[in-house]
Amino acid sequence: MKKVFWIALREFIATVATKAFVIGLLFLPVIVGVTLFAINLMNDDDYRAVGKIAILDPTGRVTAEARQVLSSNAMEARLASQLRETDSLLAASADLVESLDIGPEFTLMQLSADASIDDEKQYLLLPPEAGGLLALVEIHADAIEAESTESDFGSYDLYVAPNIDDRESDAVEFMLEDAIVNLRFETYGLERETIDRLTRISGEQSITVTETEERETFGALNVMLPAAFMFLLLIGIMGGGQGLMTSTIEEKSSRVVEVLLSAVSPLELMAGKLFGFMSVALVGMIIYLAAGLFALTSFSLFGLIDPMLIVYLFIFFVIAFFTVGSVMMAIGAAVNELREAQSLMMPVTILIMMPWFLWLPISRDPNSALSVSVSFIPPINTFGMLLRLSSTEPPPTWQVWLSIGIGLLFVYVSIWCAARIFRIGLLLTGKPPNFKTLIRWIRAG
Repeated sequence: MKKVFWIALREFIATVATKAFVIGLLFLPVIVGVTLFAINLMNDDDYRAVGKIAILDPTGRVTAEARQVLSSNAMEARLASQLRETDSLLAASADLVESLDIGPEFTLMQLSADASIDDEKQYLLLPPEAGGLLALVEIHADAIEAESTESDFGSYDLYVAPNIDDRESDAVEFMLEDAIVNLRFETYGLERETIDRLTRISGEQSITVTETEERETFGALNVMLPAAFMFLLLIGIMGGGQGLMTSTIEEKSSRVVEVLLSAVSPLELMAGKLFGFMSVALVGMIIYLAAGLFALTSFSLFGLIDPMLIVYLFIFFVIAFFTVGSVMMAIGAAVNELREAQSLMMPVTILIMMPWFLWLPISRDPNSALSVSVSFIPPINTFGMLLRLSSTEPPPTWQVWLSIGIGLLFVYVSIWCAARIFRIGLLLTGKPPNFKTLIRWIRAG
């Protein structure tokens, strides 16, 4: 056991003390930070839709009402109201919208009744300084008042310049639609404010009821939390497993392994490397987990995380790492160079990535037949059960511990098979084995 400890310590120090480890550890946070910074730079807070809009209006009323919509700041108020009603988490964004002067500066020009739309389209191709139009609108004659009580209302045709910003076109559409709806209410003697109040239901925050507590429901968090925990598990296992395989291949190709085997047994070497790289993966996972928990605390959302979920994360990490790590180590011992390992790695990679493809089905319906089945089928049961645990409907405790028991049993089988391949393949060179040969090694070992 002492030799296993020293081998594990050697692998841990040799990996953590390198610049590559530090760079790799910081790579994800740096990428996220740069992305957020770039988005912030691209987010033009001073943006305002500006341009000239020509309107051919047979009703003679839409242009005047559109001017009223622009001058009353109705667009900003309605946008803020929609944001606030969508999700309580967007309330701050709604307040920001109301505090900014972001209303468009459109110059509305009403065309004469005999104007030709085809002739006016040429102004869409001219630059603004040469009298070019941002948009050209043709209002339908029945846009405000339907031809009969049974017929539908008309609308409008919108023609835009080829270089128009999508935010500008959205602002034009909102202005026109708001103006037309206002005129419809006025024509039929209805009060829009009264009808809006009658048909609007304020977005109250739903409450999630669990066996131990009642807490606010956050839709975005309920979807992303399972993905975040599975990502933590996946990045730790894939990073550590890849390191195990690469380290084994390098030591085998450089004949360092022959020196090591003169002092320790193959099983001791395998166990030491597993514990060493698991410690490395744990360091990275703990740092990312701490950063995530700090972010939740900053937004006062830490109370939404069950502390037992973090305990289960580490339990399933150990199970998954020993399972995948032993297989990766066996692959590294069986081949002579990294290129030869790709074909043997493919099935393992597909198995590990499978829960990622099932993330949404499992997190949305954690008690479905698919979700329950995945949480009991090794080696993906660790991912499946963690997704269920972090969902809005955690599974019964007996299912969790049954999955842990199945995982531990599969760990024993994986290490037993990997140890036989590791012992035989470590000193062999030449043509890399196929799956049939690996099975023969397991039986012969």
